Formats: sequence, C-alpha cells, structure tokens
Amino acid sequence: MFFSDLRNDQIRQMIDVEQVFSGYRVARGQLDARFAGSMSWKTVAGRTYLYRKLRGANRSLGPKSPETERIYESFQSGRTRQRDLVRGLADRLDEMSPVNRALGIGRIPMVGARLLRQLDGSGLLGRAIHVVGTHALYAYERMAGVRIDSGLVATGDVDLLLDARRKLKIAAPGLSNEGLLGLLRKADNSFTLMGRRSFRAVNRDGFMVDLIKPLSGTPFADIGHSSLGGDDDLHAVEIDGLSWLVNSPKDRVVVIDDRGYPLEMSVPDPRAFALHKAWLATREDREPAKRQRDEAQAKLVAGMVAERLPNRRFDADDLSALPVRIRRATASLLPEMTNTEKVDSDALDPKW
Repeated sequence: MFFSDLRNDQIRQMIDVEQVFSGYRVARGQLDARFAGSMSWKTVAGRTYLYRKLRGANRSLGPKSPETERIYESFQSGRTRQRDLVRGLADRLDEMSPVNRALGIGRIPMVGARLLRQLDGSGLLGRAIHVVGTHALYAYERMAGVRIDSGLVATGDVDLLLDARRKLKIAAPGLSNEGLLGLLRKADNSFTLMGRRSFRAVNRDGFMVDLIKPLSGTPFADIGHSSLGGDDDLHAVEIDGLSWLVNSPKDRVVVIDDRGYPLEMSVPDPRAFALHKAWLATREDREPAKRQRDEAQAKLVAGMVAERLPNRRFDADDLSALPVRIRRATASLLPEMTNTEKVDSDALDPKW
C-alpha cells in the first residue's frame, strides 16, 4: 500500500485553490442566475418599453417610468460588478495553475477533467452520475491529504455510475438528445461509441469512458433508465454489486487536473469503495490481474480511511445499505493497516 504525505506547501496551495474555486463557482452561479440574457429599451407604437430577453424570448417589463429605469440601471450595474468579480476570480485561477503544476498537485488527466466539468455543468454530476473505479482514488487521496503512488492511479479510462433511480430529465432538464455522448464530444470531439448501443466510448488517444449501473431487479435499479439520450448514446451495462455503491453515502471533492485547474468530483464513500473492491477481489469470474489490483486498491483505501479519516468507521450505521457479508470483509482489510507501507519521502536523490 503506497501513499505519501503532502508537504505543507502543497496543502496550503490546495486550500487556497479550493477557496478561490468556491468563490468562483458561487459568483459564476449568481451571474448566470441573476443576470442571464439582456435588458433593453424598445419603442413600440410611439411608446418606449423595457424588455428582458432570456433564452431567446422577449418579455416586456412595462413602459418607461422611474421604476423601470431603476430596474434597468440595477440590472446593468449589477451585471457589470458581477462580471468583474467572476473575471477577477477566473484570472486568479489562471495565475494559480502553473504553481499547482510546479507543486505536483495537478493529478486528473485532462480528458477526464473536461468530461467531469461538462457533467457538472449539466447538473448530472452528483445527482444521476458518480465517478467510480480507479479515477475515484484522486478524490480519496485529497480527502485523506495524501498522494497515492502513480502505479495505483494510472488509468486510461473513467467509469461513470448511473443512478437509475433519478428521473434524468429532472436531473438535467437541458440535456440534449445526444445525451452523454454529446457531453463527451464537448470535452473531446473525437469520442465515438464502440458499437451500437454500447456502454463504452473511446477517443482518438484511446481514453475510454464506461457507463455502468446496477443489475435490474435489485431494490436500487430501474431497468427503464440505461441511457441519457437516444439510441445513439451510451447505454449503461448492468453489473452485479453496484447497487451498494449507488445507495452508499456520497462525497463531492475538489480535485485538480494535470494543467493545474480545479474541478469537482462526486464519488461513493471511500469505505464503500474499499469494501466493494475487496468483494471484487474474491470473485473467481474476474481476471486475475484485475483481482490483484482490486485487492491492492481495497487495502490502500481502507488504510487511508483508518489512518487519516478515523471518524469514518466501517461499522457505522450509514453503511447499513451494504450487505453484512460485504461489511465482514473489513476484517481482511484492517489487520495490515498498522504496517501501511508509504512511499519513501526521505530519499536523498531527486527522482531524475
């Protein structure tokens, strides 16, 4: 099990980035919500009216008067102030990005980061879609304040867990008929499906995105929802055991991509991840190499939780959705945690 402590300068920079990013998200959200569209005067039949244009539709706010003039001035001045605030915070994130790269805290592969931003902007991330698999380790290492050895996080794919309990049009009312594939192509226009009604898409560099969901017939699965779009979109493949992750607690974590820019990731609770991986490692129908990796990741995350997140107990009630037989796997994960092997941070030579 390999992870190393973050240095004080790395921790300080992460905290600063998270604060600026939080301010940017709030300010941008207010700009988009309160000052969307435009406001202008129009003369109709010899009278001047104030119109608000929003999403292509014009609506009259009334004839010109002291009241509508105040509305107009308030909108224009407020939007200017808010845009200045958002622009300043965006500039600050630009300034921080090379520092983040230099300090080595930029971790998420760029393609995956762009996809997650599209999912976040659509309203799906954290509501109908969660990140599982190896990519989730980037969130867990941030939660624990450590850096996981690259051998355990290196991956050329991202697994997206579909929460089929959600009414997708309610979760993301603005989602186009292209669904998830449309969002993928906004991140990288080379993404294409690997077959008709496939659960997998791949881009020109071989980076793959898999859409997965629990088996139908489980209490937490709904066979009616397997796609975010039409027939030409990704269709989630059903996999045993995913109902435990769907119904486990979730965490939203700020992480940083390999260009130094922050983003949010929604992941299952790290305890559920560790127990699920431990269960996968026992399945005889799973490839031996994958079982070995599952076991290593299960022990790694369980060790991180026990050492760095002691308030998250494996016997806590919030994990009651996981079957007792799965929670019993804790016993096989915890004994080695006192001997957790860390990356040697006392090496005398640079990593040439």
